[in-house]
Amino acid sequence: MKKIYIVLTYTGTILSKLVKIYTKKEYSHVSIALDEDLNEMYSFGRTFAYCPFIAGFVHEELDKGTFKRFKKTKTRIYSLQVPDEKYEKVIDVINNIKEHRKEYDFNIIGLFCVAINLKFKREKSFYCAEFVKYVLEQSNINKSLPELIKPEDFKELKGINVEYSGILKEYNSY
Repeated sequence: MKKIYIVLTYTGTILSKLVKIYTKKEYSHVSIALDEDLNEMYSFGRTFAYCPFIAGFVHEELDKGTFKRFKKTKTRIYSLQVPDEKYEKVIDVINNIKEHRKEYDFNIIGLFCVAINLKFKREKSFYCAEFVKYVLEQSNINKSLPELIKPEDFKELKGINVEYSGILKEYNSY
């Protein structure tokens, strides 16, 4: 058995504030990480810290990019134990998207459609929660997440455990 990590965050950007308004939840972004130190953490979001209009598949890092810029980012980090073969499948799914990242888009329309309870899906297009859901479904870890997925929906996964809650940049010292 190995662990994957579901990382919920709230940066305080304009977009994260909008998401927080319509979800009425504490966190507005979700990532999936393959290691406890969050060195292998992935999502769909801004590709440049200072430009919210260019987004797509991102390898997120605690000390670079958006999380470096927004030093007071709040987080809740969860772990989920999965069998080794499902962990390897998670890696395969992420690596496939990473290798073909130019074929994928950020689903900005889908993100805003969730606010009005409307599903808008295009092939090879994700917002953060759709991406994490896709990885879990393709890896046969979970296929029961809501159709209209929001970051905090992942808190309801069976077997999920809270590892840390606080300021993201303070996580490694925890």
